[in-house]
Amino acid sequence: MIRVNENFKALSENYLFSEIARRVSVYKKMNPDAEVISLGIGDVTEPLCDSVVEAIHKATDEMADRSTFHGYAPECGYDFLKSTILENDYLKRGIFLSNEEIFINDGAKSSLGHFGDILSADNIVAVSDPVYPVYIDTNVMEGRAGKLLPNGQWSNIVYLDCPREKEFAAQLPERRADVIYLCSPNNPTGSVLNRDQLTEWVKYAKSHKSIILFDSAYEAYISDQSIPKSIYEIEGAKEVAVEFRSFSKTAGFTGVRCGYTIVPKELVAYDNNGSAVSLNALWHRHQSTKFNGTAYIVQRAAEAVYTPQGKEQTSSTIAYYMNNAKTILEGLKYAGFRAYGGVNAPYIWLEIPYNMTSWAFFDKLLNECQIVGTPGIGFGPSGEGYFRLTAFANSNNVTKAIDRIKNWNI
Repeated sequence: MIRVNENFKALSENYLFSEIARRVSVYKKMNPDAEVISLGIGDVTEPLCDSVVEAIHKATDEMADRSTFHGYAPECGYDFLKSTILENDYLKRGIFLSNEEIFINDGAKSSLGHFGDILSADNIVAVSDPVYPVYIDTNVMEGRAGKLLPNGQWSNIVYLDCPREKEFAAQLPERRADVIYLCSPNNPTGSVLNRDQLTEWVKYAKSHKSIILFDSAYEAYISDQSIPKSIYEIEGAKEVAVEFRSFSKTAGFTGVRCGYTIVPKELVAYDNNGSAVSLNALWHRHQSTKFNGTAYIVQRAAEAVYTPQGKEQTSSTIAYYMNNAKTILEGLKYAGFRAYGGVNAPYIWLEIPYNMTSWAFFDKLLNECQIVGTPGIGFGPSGEGYFRLTAFANSNNVTKAIDRIKNWNI
């Protein structure tokens, strides 16, 4: 008799963003003439920049010629892209790595979801609360989460306090954690971890022989030069941290799919005998077995992001989104909301008034303003009472949405 992985049965039947899409679909069917503006799911709206499109066309033409055709890509990525990443994202910041420590993939989400495969199911996992749902769900699937408690938390997960008074920065845990998920700039709160805070986390990981899974998908949105864009700017981080990056929000690759993971050679975990095991070697084995490589055309497109023209064009798009963030943040405050983020991140985290639940606020905002956002409860129990808006939208729609909120008699 075929059996299922029982861990999957413990998951919520509806993924957060699927439920949002369902509710919006129902509303549109009942109100076909309504102009619904989405500031909810963090998908980009601006097209690929010219340099990337030109690279895609050129690479496509190569694939049409026998002499320049490319078949299977190297499972861990072409050296032309690895070397470009190394030069632009790390060496220029004084971070020394090698091509063998860079793993090209189809985006940060899948890499974050798969990395737990090479770690024991017995590890204690820590996540920020509120938290990006994928961090929790993948550990539920792998059997690390324990049981779902009445308060909405999982029994074996360590929830890191992220108090508003400390700008939603994740605090060190009181209980030991082996695997620590950190996201900076943060999704959903829009907060960032400064150098001193990251230094404390690296010290914690080293003293407890823990590992930090550092989600840096939004680093391009950091404008404050004092905020680290890579955890490897912190001394000793290569001994305790894996870094996950993506071209999705940096260069509009949500529909193209490309990202990369840094797994330093210094990074180890331990087997049942207490012997150190290279996580770089294990991840190489995992990716070589379970991944057939990011397409050549896509990797050439990613390489084009780093050309002088590509940098200028992608920076212009990022500035476009951050201007949206400024419009949203200032508009919410004008309307009387307490709102956070939106300065070094494309996410705005607003506090819901009148003790309203976040799903009730979602429905009210949709029905009365025709605006879609993301309920905070979807990011964990501590997200209740908050609501996430994103800057990934057409600027005209952002202006319309904020005008509606300013005139909203909530």
